[in-house]
Amino acid sequence: PTMAHSKALLVLENFIGGKFVPCSSYIDSYNPSTGDVYCRVPDSGKEEVEAAVKAAKDAFPIWSSKSPLERSQILNKLADLIEHDLEAFAQAESKDQGKTITFARTVDIPRAVHNFRFFASSILHHVTECTEMPAMGCVHYTSRAPVGVAGLISPWNLPLYLLTWKIAPAIACGNTVVAKPSEMTSVTAWMMCKLLEKAGVPPGVVNVVFGTGARAGEALVCHPDVPLISFTGSTQTAQRITERSAPHCKRLSLELGGKNPSIVFDDADLSQCIPTTVRSSFANQGEICLCTSRIFVQRGIYSEFLKRFVAEAKKWKTGNPSDPTMDVGALISKEHLEKVRTYVKKAQAEGARVLCGEGVDPLALPPGNQKGYFMLPTVIAEVKDESCCMQEEIFGPVTCVVAFDTEEEVIRRANSVKYGLAATVWSSNVGRVHRVAHRLQSGLVWTNCWLVRDLNLPFGGMKASGIGREGAKDSYEFFTEVKTITIKH
Repeated sequence: PTMAHSKALLVLENFIGGKFVPCSSYIDSYNPSTGDVYCRVPDSGKEEVEAAVKAAKDAFPIWSSKSPLERSQILNKLADLIEHDLEAFAQAESKDQGKTITFARTVDIPRAVHNFRFFASSILHHVTECTEMPAMGCVHYTSRAPVGVAGLISPWNLPLYLLTWKIAPAIACGNTVVAKPSEMTSVTAWMMCKLLEKAGVPPGVVNVVFGTGARAGEALVCHPDVPLISFTGSTQTAQRITERSAPHCKRLSLELGGKNPSIVFDDADLSQCIPTTVRSSFANQGEICLCTSRIFVQRGIYSEFLKRFVAEAKKWKTGNPSDPTMDVGALISKEHLEKVRTYVKKAQAEGARVLCGEGVDPLALPPGNQKGYFMLPTVIAEVKDESCCMQEEIFGPVTCVVAFDTEEEVIRRANSVKYGLAATVWSSNVGRVHRVAHRLQSGLVWTNCWLVRDLNLPFGGMKASGIGREGAKDSYEFFTEVKTITIKH
C-alpha cells in the first residue's frame, strides 16, 4: 500500500514487557462487511515470541508471589476498565469480525468483562486437600502453585470473549502469559493491552504477540520455556500443536470443533424449541463452536417443524453489522464464505433440498456492503448421515434437518460423527431427557434450552472436540501444579 493509504489504516503493535513494540512486517486484516482492508497486524515470528517469553519469565517471580486477593483486585479493575469502554470494544469487535453490533454489545464484550470478574472471584475460593495417618504419625497435604509462562492461542469467532476466558484464569492463578489472538481479529486484544497498566497489571504479566498460526503460533508452541498451551480452534491445528508440544511434554488444553446435534422429540414444546433452535443454528453467523448444525426431528412432527423452522429462519435479517436491527452479520473472510458455500453446493449435488437461504432467496445488501462476505441463514433437508454436510464442521449459517423414528436410532445417529462437543435435547418427558443425555457422546448437553452456561462447571468436548475442561475448578487445576507434601511428626 502507498503511504497515504497506510496512514488511514489502524496499525497494531505487539505488546511485550508492558510496552507497544513495532514489528518489521505486517499482514492486512479485512473488514468482512465491506471487503476492504481495515487494519495492519504484526506478522510476528520467532524473534517477537522470544522477547515476549523472556518478558513473561522475568515477570513471573513477582506476579506469582502476590496473594490471590491482590491478583483478584487487579482482575476486577481490568474488568471495570473494559466495561467502561464497552461501546468502543463492541464497535471494534463488530467491524473486525463481521458480527452484528447487537451480538458484540450483548454477548462478546459483557462476557469478556465477566470472565475477569468470574476468575477474580473464583481464585479466592479454592481449597487444598489434607489427609491424616495417625498410625504412621503422618499428615499429608497438597499445595498448588502456578506453572510458569502460559501460551494462549485464541480464534477469530469470539475474539475478546475467548481470549479473556484464557487470560483471566491463567493470571488469576499466578502464571504470566504470552497470548496470540487470531491475525484476522486482533483489534480488541490490542485495545485491552492499553488498559493493563491502568488496571495495575505489572509489565510482562500479559504479553500479546500478533501474527499467523504458522509463524507466531508455531514459535510459541515450540518454545522450551512455555510449559503449557491453551488453544481454541480447529482439530487440524490441534493435531499440529500436539505433535510440536510432544518433545517438550507440554500440558495442553484443547477446545476444538463440534458437529452439534439437536434432537427434537414429538413431545417437544415447539413454541420454545423453534426460536431457540433458529438461534442455536445461526447466532454469530453460525460461527460458534456450540452452534447446532444437525437437527434430528421425530417423524410425527417433522413436516410441521420444518415449515415453522424455515418460516422463522427467513425472518432473520442479514446485512450491515453496524445496523442494530440486523440478526446476521458478515462471515469472517472471503475464503471462509467460499468454503461454507461449497458445502451447500455439495448437499444439492447429493440430492438434498435447500429450503431457504443460499442460492434460494435473494440477498439484498446496502451499497456499502456489496463486497462484504454475507450469507443468508440456510436450511437443508433430506441430507444423508454420511454426507460431508452431516459429518464435517461447516462453521457458517447452515443447518441440516433430518427425520428419525426411535430414541435408540437417534442416539446412534447423533453419536456417529468424530466430534462430541455439545448437544441439545427437546422433550417434555423427564425420564427420556435424562436417558438420552447420559448416552450422548458430548461434553455438554442442554435440554429444552441452549447456551445456558454456569462458568463454575466444566466446559469442553469429547472425541475430536478436544482435551481437557475449562471452568472454575478445571481451569484452576490446568493452570497450577499440584504437590503432595508428607510430614512425619
